[in-house]
Amino acid sequence: MLDICLLGTGGMMPLPYRWLTSMMARCEGSSLLIDCGEGTQIALKEKGWSPKPIDVICFTHYHADHISGLPGLLLTMGNAERTKPLTLVGPKGLERVVSALRMIAPELPFGLRFVELTEAREHLRLGPYEIDAFRVNHNVVCYGYALSIPRKGKFDVDRAKASNIPVKLWNRLQKGESIEWEGSAYTPDMVMGPVRRGLKVVYCTDTRPVPVIAEYAREADLFICEGMYGEDGKEAKAREYKHMTFYEAAKLAKEAGPKVMWLTHYSPSLTRPEEFMDKVKSIFPAAVAAKDGRTVELEFDEE
Repeated sequence: MLDICLLGTGGMMPLPYRWLTSMMARCEGSSLLIDCGEGTQIALKEKGWSPKPIDVICFTHYHADHISGLPGLLLTMGNAERTKPLTLVGPKGLERVVSALRMIAPELPFGLRFVELTEAREHLRLGPYEIDAFRVNHNVVCYGYALSIPRKGKFDVDRAKASNIPVKLWNRLQKGESIEWEGSAYTPDMVMGPVRRGLKVVYCTDTRPVPVIAEYAREADLFICEGMYGEDGKEAKAREYKHMTFYEAAKLAKEAGPKVMWLTHYSPSLTRPEEFMDKVKSIFPAAVAAKDGRTVELEFDEE
């Protein structure tokens, strides 16, 4: 199971009714946060989710509305007596940027591990999360993230019996352990069926529509995508500042075919995004104008 909460949906500046865009995932007791703008920990508090289990924070880029809330969040995590190291992931320059922000949060009871992204595509495995980072097209280096929760195949009793594997070893093999037993070697692939479909969530903001986004969002369970502008006549502004309109996001979703798309990262001038959704849904019917705190509990497909 994978819990997803879109903590905030705003771009550029927080508003009285809209925090800056960030997303939190929870799986197997481990939390992962993407972006941490001003007010993110207030959004967490409103949601009722604790920052203490956050093991990973991924940053799309280093504009203030995506990272300026980090010092306060780190201090809050420290005040909660956290001692476990925290992993930070982001474009090249991450350690330098965080070090500057930590001038006001210099002492923490836990360590920081930095993973700086330098390639156009990078793959990480952190806790229960498979993370694919892919470079997009903003006016600074910016990445989108695909989070996947893999799912093993089923235990195949017939294969285990056919290979004459002792029953006492079955459970250990099912858990992924390779075993040497009475002169023979046994590996999990000898007893497990093909890998089953897992869960995938794709988060992408602050970019022009580029093909790599649709590639990673293909058949995702949830596609969270920037929709900076919904009003007519904003296309030139979106191109100039390298953002997306609602309709460009919808076209990406139509190409990728996710189960659902949540729009986010609205311009401060866009006060009622739901007013523009009829046109969006004519392109991609499973689109939602997300609001702060929107949450979903994703589960593996039933078999």
